[in-house]
Amino acid sequence: MGKTEDQVVQLLRDSDPLTLAEISERLGKKPRVVFRALRKLFEEGKVNRDPQTRRYALVKEGPR
Repeated sequence: MGKTEDQVVQLLRDSDPLTLAEISERLGKKPRVVFRALRKLFEEGKVNRDPQTRRYALVKEGPR
């Protein structure tokens, strides 16, 4: 993972689900930069987006 992806994962791990704007603001990064990171994390199955609230959250990992 890249630096921005790591920061997004850490932020989502420590918070409730957040919108793109909230993540951008908290990380001090432009929305387009955060969106690219979120898209990559989504494609990797690490984050989900609620279509109604437009909030992103980490995918819960099941027991191993």
